[in-house]
Amino acid sequence: MALLSVIRRWYHRDQMSIREISRRTGLSRNTLRKYLRSEVVEPRFRTPDRPSKLDPYADRLSAWLRREMTRPRKQKRTIKQLHADLVSLGYDGSYGRVAAFARAWRDEHRVQQQMSGRGTFVPLSFAPGEAFQFDWSEDWAIIDGVRTKLQVAHFKLSYSRAFFVRAYILQTHEMLFDAHNHAFRVLGGVPRRGIYDNMRTAVDKVGRGKARTVNARFAAMVSHYMFEAEFCNPAAGWEKGQVEKNVQDARHRLWQPIPQAESLDGLNLWLEQRCRALWQDIPHGAQPGSVADAWADEAGSLMPAGRPFDGFVEYGKRVSPTCLVHLERNRYSVPASFANRPVSLRVYPDHFLVVAEGQVVCEHRRVIERSHDGPGRTIYDWRHYLAVVQRKPGALRNGAPFLELPEDFRRLQQHLLRSPGGDREMVEILALVLQHDEEAVLTAVSMALEAGVATKTHILNLLHRLVDGKPISTPPVTAPQALRLASEPQANVDRYDTLRAAGETRHAS
Repeated sequence: MALLSVIRRWYHRDQMSIREISRRTGLSRNTLRKYLRSEVVEPRFRTPDRPSKLDPYADRLSAWLRREMTRPRKQKRTIKQLHADLVSLGYDGSYGRVAAFARAWRDEHRVQQQMSGRGTFVPLSFAPGEAFQFDWSEDWAIIDGVRTKLQVAHFKLSYSRAFFVRAYILQTHEMLFDAHNHAFRVLGGVPRRGIYDNMRTAVDKVGRGKARTVNARFAAMVSHYMFEAEFCNPAAGWEKGQVEKNVQDARHRLWQPIPQAESLDGLNLWLEQRCRALWQDIPHGAQPGSVADAWADEAGSLMPAGRPFDGFVEYGKRVSPTCLVHLERNRYSVPASFANRPVSLRVYPDHFLVVAEGQVVCEHRRVIERSHDGPGRTIYDWRHYLAVVQRKPGALRNGAPFLELPEDFRRLQQHLLRSPGGDREMVEILALVLQHDEEAVLTAVSMALEAGVATKTHILNLLHRLVDGKPISTPPVTAPQALRLASEPQANVDRYDTLRAAGETRHAS
């Protein structure tokens, strides 16, 4: 390029002849005339076809790319993963060569299919504390040794790009509300706007334009945190492109390889810690420093979250004659006094409350099973059936709720049921947990079994001593000096043998 510039200066500015230029440069006069006639300022050279280390693998890579085009978006492999697969087959070239081949292949594929590109969009800019974006995704984890499909909630602050991820089993209202509670806790406050798609847990009906009929419970959550909910146009994911990109990035940063945890709570604790660590590692891009640095600047612009939103979903149920209520194909016990009566279930992500007459009647750990093959589970609390067995003590022997009694109660039951009336006595001992602490009753039962006196009277005596703080064992009594005997009696029964001797003392008949 520099030589062409010199040739043009010599010929046009210095009026030098082509013969002289040829003598100085060593180029032929025909070559010089070709350059000067074409008025070329920057020369162009045809790139020769050079062999590449990727050539032996080109057909295989094309087949992989063609197969990836037919896969669901969430299951597509990245170019890095394809490069790693090629390396395992013996390819020793660079990642850049594979990425360039993939770009060229996709461009050619679009031309063949007469497809357009990705479209044109306008970059967005947000002020600190202005907005956050939310979306759901589906991913997999191994929980307690079982490969489990999870619904993952994603939050991302639009200014600092700080993100939060939390996993659930279902994508329901109570899960959504719980995700907001944890997200605002981790992110340090609430932005002024929240950007959502038209998910069914938030929007009951999509109207024309931006008109939406918002779900009542979702509107209550928005009012509690005092932010403005904004919904994208249908099928317009680019309107919340930051969190859409975060879903894709999180799949490679958090979910590949598949994480393992002993419980869902343990997995969510790991996800929270991992998100905070990634804030430190990921550069912001538009702002100096990392995402954590930008989040520190934005935290002061966020509204305080205040107390968490009581995000339950309420269902009306009727208790069956067997003191059970149904929820999600499972059955849970309720105190017997509410049998055949209506109650309300306040459902949270991991538990639910049974409410009647404005009071919380009982609480159960929620059981969620994705499989619908079986008949569902029945979860009993034997305390709920004490009022029934007090009237019908015979039901204690084979009652299903009493198969899960604590070990000491089971040992006592096996001992008492051997004797007549033992079932009623066992019921009366179990009923003690209604007036006393259950641990104290269990301690009294255990002490009675160890002493070999497993009776109701002895257990009551021990329980009252435990409750009153009195010593369990009676201390030895030391008699005063005035009451001590001069000669203590001997325990000697040999003297009775004299009564058996014949011919001795006669006794009146």
